[in-house]
Amino acid sequence: MEFWQRFATPQPPPWRTALPAALPDGRALDLPIRDFGTFGVGGFIANQASLAVVRTIAGWMAEAARPSGADLLVGLPTLGQVFAPLVAEQLGHANWVAPGWSRKRWYEERLSVPVASITTPVERRLWLDPRLVPRLDGRRVLLVDDVISTGASARAGLELLAAAGCRPVGLLVAMAQGPRWRAHWPAGLPVAAAFTTPLLHPTPDGWVPDLSEEPTA
Repeated sequence: MEFWQRFATPQPPPWRTALPAALPDGRALDLPIRDFGTFGVGGFIANQASLAVVRTIAGWMAEAARPSGADLLVGLPTLGQVFAPLVAEQLGHANWVAPGWSRKRWYEERLSVPVASITTPVERRLWLDPRLVPRLDGRRVLLVDDVISTGASARAGLELLAAAGCRPVGLLVAMAQGPRWRAHWPAGLPVAAAFTTPLLHPTPDGWVPDLSEEPTA
């Protein structure tokens, strides 16, 4: 089964290998189920998706981003940078900012933060080119990523923005994956998503939404 290439028809649980994520227009996007033993999630690798899927999701993200009134978008690597330029363009911005994983000769330690995530548990550092600080300084900035799951990557992104002297106005993601990120997310900072997916619970018949999840607020 090939994932992320086209939209599909929603299907009820239980699910065996794919989670049909419900989308704003009533269609679904089949996501491969990642088995973590006691729970599962639907995976989304945006740079392997078809252009049509990415453009459609970026359109929903742009609409969700408009109320933020952001002056500038910062796309987190790697997969947040699939969406950030498309969303920035749709919002009428002239440019956007791209932190990275590799350190260039002129980078400074103060403009870097450690990061670990559910998909990349080995710690690495997120770097910002110091030449971009004047573009960020004092601006209202919207952080963009592909998925929020535990929130670790996004919180590191917020820390990097603070070091650059800008004001975060929220986080924009393609997919909000379950409720775990809520426990440690800064109070009052909005999170907008094109679509949401639940954590999954294994049963003898397949995977079903985890009904023990905390209700969203």
